[in-house]
Amino acid sequence: MLQAIIFVFSFIIGGVVGSFLNVVILRLPAEGESIAFPASRCPKCLHPLKWYDNIPIISFILLQKRCRNCRAPISWQYPLVELSMALLSLALVLKFGLTITLPIYFVFTAALLVVIVIDFYHQIIPDVISLSGIVIGFACSFINPVITWQQSGIGVLLGGGVLYAVAAGYYLFTKREGMGGGDIKLLAMIGAFLGWQSLPFVVFGSSILGAIVGIGAMVKQKKGGKTMIPYGPFLSGAALLYMFYRELINYYMVLYFLTPPQ
Repeated sequence: MLQAIIFVFSFIIGGVVGSFLNVVILRLPAEGESIAFPASRCPKCLHPLKWYDNIPIISFILLQKRCRNCRAPISWQYPLVELSMALLSLALVLKFGLTITLPIYFVFTAALLVVIVIDFYHQIIPDVISLSGIVIGFACSFINPVITWQQSGIGVLLGGGVLYAVAAGYYLFTKREGMGGGDIKLLAMIGAFLGWQSLPFVVFGSSILGAIVGIGAMVKQKKGGKTMIPYGPFLSGAALLYMFYRELINYYMVLYFLTPPQ
């Protein structure tokens, strides 16, 4: 019974945080906008939302996807972000239990979800997330039982260094920017929270995911090698996979590299 209550509570907390993340996603890329003030409002008519119109997921359904005041359509982004954070919150409780690790990776997961949506829409990764994340991830490594502070520190240095080298090499050969500084700082943040051991999988996994989506984008946009897609969502997705399946991924990576070729 207690376990069921914990699961329900974690889902609700995740949904509430997801509602706040929608505010961050909407306002952070905008110049001069505060994520704290004013209170939640309709992005179309700017009418303040009543508390009963701001219940995660449920209000979207009850309002039939429209603002109560101006009847403008409400984007599907809102319930999807809320539901995603609610499910991720539940998954975090199942993975880490009620331990010190839980709030550390809850913050990390929320940051990655914001990065995924903002980078998808705007092709930017705000420094306030990545740079703050580097500091928080490294600071938490002193109490995080999953990684040591040495692994976190090396993760920051290698995470930023690896993508910087890739970006510099791409520019050297093509004379085009292939990767932004935001991606470099994001990988450094991932290294801070997950340690340097995560980087081979995150880089390889995100490259595979990016290549698959990139080929589809090239076909659709018909721009060939000049097709631009944000890389942050793929880095974030690979980082989430590693966080939840760390032991399994590490096992197969060690098995692959240590098994002699037939």
